[in-house]
Amino acid sequence: MLASGGNAIDAAVAATLAVGVVEPWLSGIGGGGLMLLRLAAEGVTRGIDFSMVSPRRLDPARYALATGTDAGLFQWPRVVGDRNISGPESICVPGTIAGLGLATERFARLSWRQLIQPAIELAEAGLPVDWFTALTIGVEAGLEAYPATRMVFLPGGAAPKADTGLRLANPALTGTLRRLADAGPGDFYEGGIARGIVADLAAHGSVIDRDDLAGYEARMVEPASLDYRGTAIEAMPGLTGGPTYLAAMRGLLHDIVPGTSPTPEAFVAYARALTAAYADRFATHGHAGLTHDSGCTSHVSVIDADGNMASVTNTLLARFGAKLVLPSTGILMNNGMMWFDPRPGAANAIAAGKRPLANMCPLLATRNGTPVFVMGAAGGRQIVPALVQLTSLLLDFGMSVDEALRVPRLDASTSTVICDDRMPAGQVAAIAQSFPVSRIADTVYPVQFGVPNAVVRERGLNIGMAHPTTPWPVALAES
Repeated sequence: MLASGGNAIDAAVAATLAVGVVEPWLSGIGGGGLMLLRLAAEGVTRGIDFSMVSPRRLDPARYALATGTDAGLFQWPRVVGDRNISGPESICVPGTIAGLGLATERFARLSWRQLIQPAIELAEAGLPVDWFTALTIGVEAGLEAYPATRMVFLPGGAAPKADTGLRLANPALTGTLRRLADAGPGDFYEGGIARGIVADLAAHGSVIDRDDLAGYEARMVEPASLDYRGTAIEAMPGLTGGPTYLAAMRGLLHDIVPGTSPTPEAFVAYARALTAAYADRFATHGHAGLTHDSGCTSHVSVIDADGNMASVTNTLLARFGAKLVLPSTGILMNNGMMWFDPRPGAANAIAAGKRPLANMCPLLATRNGTPVFVMGAAGGRQIVPALVQLTSLLLDFGMSVDEALRVPRLDASTSTVICDDRMPAGQVAAIAQSFPVSRIADTVYPVQFGVPNAVVRERGLNIGMAHPTTPWPVALAES
């Protein structure tokens, strides 16, 4: 897109659409997300909130609590039938097409048709089954529950084995993308695609109707900001990871002594700042995101040669979302209801027509109007800890993006501070003096730490890099 004359916004929109096709278990047009866009000529940053929204006819009583069991770390009671976790009643109104469409209409140089074309071509070619695709499908339970899902991901009735010649086809999704190219984003919410979505959802028992789709709007929002030692950091406000990230960074302003390399005390400061920020988050907003299924998000970071910047996080929430592919449109739908606390009356409780509390945290940073970095991450509650440490390593200790992304990190989003087992013993010992500590390997599966990527402006060049242990990331940069 950049080579075709587009800007960072064009590149981010096209890449987000494309990524939803080639890693459909993480994101796609059946999900939602957040976007920060920096417009160099105007010197301003715009936020777009295209989070999922619960159906307006949702009945919280449908999510009755089961007895005697809980749903993991937060000690939330399970919902009868796990209907908030998977299946038709776990689905919220998707916002991805509305958000990307709004960004294209307001800020892109290229046409919507140009931006969606790479996704169409990837869908036409089919999803290559390499070892990581085979692993991702093979470890996921529940894909057999719905015929269209089985047809796409379980050819022959079983998870595919890694095969360089095998491609998984989803012709209905290809048709949907082609129609979007012709009819425009509005068709997803009020046209033929909308009718197909509503009919399929109704057939499966979802209460999402045509008014839910027609009434959905992506929202322009003013970003929250922080002056961090002369660098202006901007994040999304509201029910996102942004406020928690900024709260932790404010704590580091007082606890971190900048230098040439981080000391063990710096990692204690990371744990302290994050613990305090999460305590406030849980007290005021409730919990969000289960740790057993993290890493289920896609993030795109872009800086172009003119200094425009884009940071886009898009998600289905859990891996494979609701596990329901809609047969007429081929769309794999989100399970956004899992973001809500199932306890009646709790903060972030299940309710109709409501945006849930999300962990996504796209970021931008500038200094005197010049790009410093764009970043974001996948990883549920592990997103903010990853981004706080990466930011500090870049700004407090002057690391390159390559150096910063290779530093073993901690996660302090739970009551125990989790340390990468590659972390030096002195750092772990310093943290253990103040917090309970557990050491664990940074593995491909399961994902144990946030999975960030970033583009950093260094010496006049835009340098992109992603989390080193992630199998599939790609970094491309324009000088």
